[in-house]
Amino acid sequence: FFLTNIFGLASLLQVLFFGFGWLFFMRKLFKDYEVRQYVVQVVFSVTFAFSCTMFELIIFEILGVLNSSSRYFHWKLNLCVILLVLVFMVPFYIGYFIVSNIRLLHRQRLLFACVVWLTFMYFFWKLGDPFPILSPKHGILSIEQLISRVGVIGVTLMALLSGFGAVNCPYTYMSYFLRNVTDADILALERRLLQTIDMIISKKKRMAMAQRTMFQRGEVHNKPTGFWGMIKSVTTSASGSENLSLIQQEVDALEELSRQLFLETADLHATKERIEYSKTFQGKYFNFLGYFFSIYCVWKIFMVRECYILLSINLLHGGLHLA
Repeated sequence: FFLTNIFGLASLLQVLFFGFGWLFFMRKLFKDYEVRQYVVQVVFSVTFAFSCTMFELIIFEILGVLNSSSRYFHWKLNLCVILLVLVFMVPFYIGYFIVSNIRLLHRQRLLFACVVWLTFMYFFWKLGDPFPILSPKHGILSIEQLISRVGVIGVTLMALLSGFGAVNCPYTYMSYFLRNVTDADILALERRLLQTIDMIISKKKRMAMAQRTMFQRGEVHNKPTGFWGMIKSVTTSASGSENLSLIQQEVDALEELSRQLFLETADLHATKERIEYSKTFQGKYFNFLGYFFSIYCVWKIFMVRECYILLSINLLHGGLHLA
């Protein structure tokens, strides 16, 4: 009975797909715990599980496996859940995350996140108005309306990402584009980073000592007597604040330098790992694929150019024939 009913089998496979997506997210995508928010992990795992389930249902539909009514129910359930995640949950959470990082909007972040989501929905809906696959008999929030927009926009984005991947893959895996990085270069840059951090700490200590001294002087000379005493206290406070502002500017410049040095150090470490990876068997295999796809991309560019020339010639001959 279990094998003849897709409900139990599909539910079990969805749980397995969800667990696999959870482990893939933790072990492969973000193995160094770059993302510490469980909502992102849950949304990714849910999307991965239902996407795999849809692919599974397509195979079941082609092979005619299991009950057709159960397949239809799970097919519609998968579509509803994926549309809910893609159109409502993910854009709202992205807007909420953006608003949460703005200090001025932090208290009313839920309200502004709703505003960002409504703005997204407006442009998302207006973008699909020229699509020729819509039908006026369907409602505004029907599955057909949402699938038409998600399908066209998603296919366009996938084509753009595919083109980017075809160009970026050779650049990423080919050893020709790797620069020579040694341990001495990394140690020298890390030494500069540590020196910059020490300078930042020392200047912040100077600022703290100067502020403490100014505060103590303000307590001692809290009520200056006479005209010259007032002028002296004002001059001293002005010179002290000016020195603090200069030190703060130096600290800001050093902090920006430290951020750039840190990013450059991380880039050198990543390049060193790529060099070590290129020496392995898998790295040599991807290096060969990089050369292959480079030649393939150049060939496709020339083919598109020839097709464009032939199309232009045909249009020109057709126009002359009509004339």
